[in-house]
Amino acid sequence: MREIAGELIIATVRGLIMDAAVDLEPDCATALALARRQESSPLARDLLDLLLANVEIARQEKIPLCQDTGIGVIFVELGQEVHVAGDFVAAVQEGVRLGYRDGYLRMSVCDPLTRQNTNTNTPAVVHVESVPGDLLTLRFLPKGCGSENMSSLAMLPPSAGSAGIVDFVCQRVVAAGSNPCPPVVVGVGIGGTFEKAPLLAKRSLLRPLGQAHGREDVAALESQILARLNATGQGVLGLGGSTTALAVHIELYPTHIASLPVAVNIQCHAHRHKECVL
Repeated sequence: MREIAGELIIATVRGLIMDAAVDLEPDCATALALARRQESSPLARDLLDLLLANVEIARQEKIPLCQDTGIGVIFVELGQEVHVAGDFVAAVQEGVRLGYRDGYLRMSVCDPLTRQNTNTNTPAVVHVESVPGDLLTLRFLPKGCGSENMSSLAMLPPSAGSAGIVDFVCQRVVAAGSNPCPPVVVGVGIGGTFEKAPLLAKRSLLRPLGQAHGREDVAALESQILARLNATGQGVLGLGGSTTALAVHIELYPTHIASLPVAVNIQCHAHRHKECVL
């Protein structure tokens, strides 16, 4: 049994938040650079140049990539041989509070009815999964709501099949237009139940860009959706071109014989995410 102090969790979460706001992970920066090389539209190339310049300015000057620094979503894999000293979730939330305060990041979390701001960007949304071993993995995904608000869920009939899944995902991304600041990363959750599919879709966004699903048929479906989206001509920031999406990630879960839940969770071009293993 390993013991992890609450203070270490607080410090780790604080660091993840401050880093994610200003330092785009290499997988996303590489995807943007590749899109720039392959883009056919002069306007879209110019826009991608600006996005790439923004990435470098944010990294060098330690200022946020985007003014919407999001609501925090944290995926936790808690090893069964780990004991956390103190209140684990409280430590995570304190790390969130300090990260947004010390990083001078925008406070965007409010009561859903009164709209009164909590002024701490807490509470974050925390998902905890118990896993074998003695490690604690923290994955931070800030969700700006230009993209989050474009997410959708459909309870399709099983007869819709793969063609119905492709149609639904593409319709939702195209309907979102410029709101999620394309080129986007599209997370797709298929299966499970009403609440499981959206969680799968969001979790899929944590997979490194360019890494296909391990199942050949699922990877083929990802490629099919990506090609169809980029053939729409919607393009960078909705202003045209051949780069509407950088990647499509699908995650699956077994479902009921009479159901086919499909969820779409969209992430903007500033696909911020950080992780740490303790």
